Amino acid sequence: MDLAAPPSLLPDALRLRRHLHVGGEWTSPAGTDVIDVENPSTGEPIGQVPAGTAADVDAAVAAARAAFPGWAATAPAERSAYLDRLHAALAARADDLARTIAVELGAPLKLATRVQVALPLIVLRDHVALAARPPVEETIGNSLVVREPIGVVGAITPWNYPLHQVMAKVAPALAAGCTVVLKPSELTPLTAYLLFDAVTEAALPPGVLNLVPGTGAVVGEALARHPDVDLVSFTGSTATGTRIMRLAADRIARVALELGGKSANVILPDADLPTAVKVGVGNALMNSGQTCTAWTRMLVHRDRYAEALDLVAKAVAGYGVGDPFDPATRLGPLVSAAQATRVRGHVERALAEGARLVAGGPDAPVPARGHFVAPTVFADVHPDGALAQEEVFGPVLAVLPFDDTDEAVAIANNSRYGLAGAVWSADTEAALAVARRLRTGAVDINGAAFNPLAPFGGYKQSGLGRELGVHGLAEFCELKAIQR
Repeated sequence: MDLAAPPSLLPDALRLRRHLHVGGEWTSPAGTDVIDVENPSTGEPIGQVPAGTAADVDAAVAAARAAFPGWAATAPAERSAYLDRLHAALAARADDLARTIAVELGAPLKLATRVQVALPLIVLRDHVALAARPPVEETIGNSLVVREPIGVVGAITPWNYPLHQVMAKVAPALAAGCTVVLKPSELTPLTAYLLFDAVTEAALPPGVLNLVPGTGAVVGEALARHPDVDLVSFTGSTATGTRIMRLAADRIARVALELGGKSANVILPDADLPTAVKVGVGNALMNSGQTCTAWTRMLVHRDRYAEALDLVAKAVAGYGVGDPFDPATRLGPLVSAAQATRVRGHVERALAEGARLVAGGPDAPVPARGHFVAPTVFADVHPDGALAQEEVFGPVLAVLPFDDTDEAVAIANNSRYGLAGAVWSADTEAALAVARRLRTGAVDINGAAFNPLAPFGGYKQSGLGRELGVHGLAEFCELKAIQR
């Protein structure tokens, strides 16, 4: 097969990777099947990786299980030093990582550099410090309560942030003293190979971190049901998270799930409307809308609704769609033909349900090659309609009016999801009061910056557990009470 990506766009060493990383070594897979990796900007193949099997998962879990006692007993300062070396090795590959993500995901190079690569490096640096801390212990009456690493972790990660979502699991798991078997998304596996080149350079002990690429139906399910996997940490769709819970339930295994979202951006009447709209549109469209925390419902007071729609249309017009390596591009393609078809289906359904098209839509111009969808905005979306309830995972924004704060809160909470959200007001105390009423795991007030040390996760069908910071680290620990 002709692998079509120009060598200048992708490191040649990534184009054909035929091995797994198990027990500290690059090893041959049990099977011969491969997964073709595509450039979504062109629809052309750009690489291949092995399609892992259940036997490969068995070997990787066995390596992780064998490595666990030694890694769990390693002093915190020493574990921190390993993570520090991994950070240095990964940072040295930052340019290659950004270019690889731009190619296999389609993220604009600026976004790939400033978010897709920079954020996981920050997360890893944070865990260098967290790993160095002595284990937390407390005395309750005559009991000494200690935290211990849970054991072997099966980490199943998505394609939309192919390095960050990995690091949000791997960094705390290793810092806590767990060992890991990683299954990256089959749509964006090449980034994981660059990570494991860094793992090799950092000389992590054999078996502490293992890589088995493959499909969710084979490798993901084998990890979820494996009797020697103590915790399955998954990020992805709510439907797949439900399936993982069922598989893990058969053996009473722990799960940590970061799932879907349909986040509301509540703009109160006294807000700085131009800023709230500009930031809100940017959040909704970031990564071509392929972000679980995207504020895909913009709620605006009816008195300012028409003004907001005008501002939204003008903001969206500035989002050029095209080649991720063109500096003028702000939106790349969607990750696959299937994802683009799914998003277009949501657009057609919204039109059929009577939503008013404000920008974009099915006839908006996009590049002829690749999986592109134009940024699209709808007004007059019913709060119970599909576009206000379903996670689109594409560049589609619904703008809804409200008459008072109570109605805004009711609309925002009218969702089976509860991952993120935003509130805008000139009165920060009023904004805080609304934020407290939102049934969601995170709320940004007036465009506040993302905090990678704060707990990240959701209410309702947005998941179970938390990632990042000390709260994320705790997910990878068991509690033990020792009575004295």
